[in-house]
Amino acid sequence: MRTRIFLGLMFVACLAQATVYKWVDKDGKVHYSDEPKANAQVLELKENTQNAIALPSPAPDAGRRSATAMPDEIHYQLNIASPAEEATIRNNNGDFELRVEVTPELAGQHLLALFMDGKLQGEPQRQSLFSLKNIDRGAHSLQVRVVTQNGKVLASSSPRKIFLHQAAQFAKPGALPSIKKN
Repeated sequence: MRTRIFLGLMFVACLAQATVYKWVDKDGKVHYSDEPKANAQVLELKENTQNAIALPSPAPDAGRRSATAMPDEIHYQLNIASPAEEATIRNNNGDFELRVEVTPELAGQHLLALFMDGKLQGEPQRQSLFSLKNIDRGAHSLQVRVVTQNGKVLASSSPRKIFLHQAAQFAKPGALPSIKKN
């Protein structure tokens, strides 16, 4: 059955293929037909008449390339400018600021992320000044990283150890020995 259908379609395709004639009338108008006319020329048509349009490949956009490809090649140098290594910060509220020096300046969509004791503090930002609030007293390790918006780490500072001191919350008045003057 399939063979008969295939042969039938092939036969119809052969019948559909006709000779094309071209001629020009007395007014200079060009005509095409499948019926021969006086002074008509036979046109040879190629079997594949599909339009094969080759699309040019898009030229790389210099602005887009510098914002996406080039920044990953930048080698940043990060330094925590303040507080100093093993600095003691005295603040009863647990507030302090951390300042970072970045060389070269952040490019494109790169951000600074602050990690304290290995945990991300807040959202990554472009500013090099971090304000920390309500931090528990004790020793803390601080590190800043340059990251892309999808979280890829491009550079890291060396860890910085600091000590946050707060006044004792449970000290009773008069609990400390008083010094008597003679």
